[in-house]
Amino acid sequence: MRFKHRSDSPLKKKARRGFRGYPVATVAFYGPTDTKASKAAVGIVTREDAEPEALERWLLDDRDVRTDPVVTREILGFIQRYGASSVVMTDRIIGCPHEEGIDYPDGEVCPQCPFWAHRDRWTGETVE
Repeated sequence: MRFKHRSDSPLKKKARRGFRGYPVATVAFYGPTDTKASKAAVGIVTREDAEPEALERWLLDDRDVRTDPVVTREILGFIQRYGASSVVMTDRIIGCPHEEGIDYPDGEVCPQCPFWAHRDRWTGETVE
């Protein structure tokens, strides 16, 4: 019998607990490719269909934010400060860390992250 390996990450453990009410912390990871996350974005949503009340971003150039213990502690502290009852977290990197309209023009692809130019951020499949 094979056992499924689970991460010891306290952030993943919180996400595995499922929905426990509001406020909800949403955690998403972004990177130049689908293998290294250089950005984590965490939002706090206080009620259904609401925009995030608070949003914080963590950026690292030299390490993966998903495995950095300092970033994990800071994210957990942010979630605790806002009293989030639930944590929802992406299970993969969901796109480029640069922001459309801020880092590059709206409607264009990021010139720094060609990997994501013709790729579906949710499935990872190439699209035309």
